[in-house]
Amino acid sequence: MNINEIFYSIQGEGQWTGLPNIFIRTQGCNLRCTYCDTKYAYEKGKKIPINLIIKKISEYPCKHVCITGGEPLLQTETQKLIDVLAKKGYKICLETNGSIPLNSSISKKNLIISMDIKCPSSKMNEKNNFKNIEKLEKKDQLKFVIKDKKDYEYAKKILSKHKPKCSIFFQPVWGFKPQILAEWIIRDGLNVKLGLQIHKILWKEKKGC
Repeated sequence: MNINEIFYSIQGEGQWTGLPNIFIRTQGCNLRCTYCDTKYAYEKGKKIPINLIIKKISEYPCKHVCITGGEPLLQTETQKLIDVLAKKGYKICLETNGSIPLNSSISKKNLIISMDIKCPSSKMNEKNNFKNIEKLEKKDQLKFVIKDKKDYEYAKKILSKHKPKCSIFFQPVWGFKPQILAEWIIRDGLNVKLGLQIHKILWKEKKGC
């Protein structure tokens, strides 16, 4: 697989917020979001066989693994990596940008899917594959990264139309005051969770944290 980095840190987003996680960041992404904080993963990486990936992560005292990117679903070997991790007893979170169809053959054992829906400020919202929402299960999670009121209203419309059955997170773009987003959520009584990227609160935007 083409891997950008492997590191051990605290999960800062979603259901696993605050839990130690091993992060496997794949190389390459088919989108170019305006606020992307991992542009270094677009091109930079190296080929690492799955057996060596497993050997590397076994050095860490942790059984939670986040496969992120980049965009992991661009690589055909991602499914095999998930299967091997599941067999070894790891709990896995697969992060995907929502543009690539979720294959029904993806193993769901020990796996949660964390999928983005791109809002207008990303300039990538035309790439959303809304059919993916139907494939998310209750244990999965859906994330909207929000920069302004236009993004917020867009996210509300998507929720109203597609009615996802999984957990939903509204996450402010880093630098946008979370208090403002919190006030909008409270005012409208939305059944969503506010995500705060606690890894950035702890380490700012330091790579590998």
